[in-house]
Amino acid sequence: MMLKTSVEKAIILSAGQGRRLSPLTDDRPKCLIDLAGKTVLHWQLQHLAQAGIKEVVVVTGFGADQVDAEIERLALPGMTVRTFFNPFYSVTDNLATCWMVREEMRGPFLLLNGDTLFEPAIAERLLAAPEAPITVTIDRKDSYDSDDMKVFTDGARLLAIGKTITLYDAESIGFLRFSTEGAAMFVAMVEEALRTPEGLKRWYLSAINEMAQAGDAVHVASIQGLEWAEMDFPEDVARNQQLTESWVEAEELAAAREVA
Repeated sequence: MMLKTSVEKAIILSAGQGRRLSPLTDDRPKCLIDLAGKTVLHWQLQHLAQAGIKEVVVVTGFGADQVDAEIERLALPGMTVRTFFNPFYSVTDNLATCWMVREEMRGPFLLLNGDTLFEPAIAERLLAAPEAPITVTIDRKDSYDSDDMKVFTDGARLLAIGKTITLYDAESIGFLRFSTEGAAMFVAMVEEALRTPEGLKRWYLSAINEMAQAGDAVHVASIQGLEWAEMDFPEDVARNQQLTESWVEAEELAAAREVA
């Protein structure tokens, strides 16, 4: 399903190598790991396109030439995909990456981690969520581990986000929506954060956390019950292979129905 929405742009943060996935990422970035015949990036772009996104900026770093080649090979109809090379990917964290692409954040957009796999319905639900300056997609489960990006909510409002917060009731899946107002607020916060001594080593979600604690600009959209996954550790690969194989089966079934 393609939604009518004012948001037609997405930024994907894919500069990192993904060392925890070694040896798979020794010579390629983790966004190019193959899952059921398509790379992680291919799955992301395909599902964004199905949700109505027309323009995507992929921030590259490690293996940038390989990502450029993959994008050129894909050439998804109706979608313009550009890359933005971050030469400092190995010495900074992703808040600095957001600072580098801040000129791409001058209107409404989606922000997506380069290792987040999601079914199209997740993007559709995020795009259809009630208006807010910033919307963070969240999921809820029975238990959380130390690597989960935990969030604490109050209804539709996000109160805190971080891996080490002690009060939490959900987790962020690494997929956000910004309005024009929210984008301006976020860019201002990122610029301010990078003036601090620790700025280069901060995650962009630490800026979202500060904004959430300072007011009511950050809301949440639950995608509970929908399929998504991350690519962090070797054990994730087999599970994500099964997930994407189920997506391939669904695509083949839909194609067969159209022919019939």
